Amino acid sequence: MKLITHNLLTSRMISKVQSGYPLKLTANEVVIKESEFSATFTAKLLPRICWEVLFDTVKSIGYEETTELPSEVPEDFESNDDFLKKAHHALLEIDVIAGELECPETGRKFQIQNGVPNMLVNEDEV
Repeated sequence: MKLITHNLLTSRMISKVQSGYPLKLTANEVVIKESEFSATFTAKLLPRICWEVLFDTVKSIGYEETTELPSEVPEDFESNDDFLKKAHHALLEIDVIAGELECPETGRKFQIQNGVPNMLVNEDEV
């Protein structure tokens, strides 16, 4: 599961959950999978990303040194290639293979296996 996926996921489908965001990520296995960098794509993606959640997640799984992400998105982000490459790396190249996501409101855990988060809920949870 790429961190872009984590950044967009919520557990709002669980009954009585108001926000379900952000899900707490526990990563047991992480790999780096290089992907082709596109400054245009990354710049267009950033307004849809909750930067604080991405920054905190990268830190919580122990990859803050490899990404060197700033705590805030710079104002000139669209033309800042160095920043865009760091954002691209964090969002699209850090891949969680195994771990779990936890709902911040209920504590419900969702397993991540083979890079795929299982977000299915039981009938009585909906």
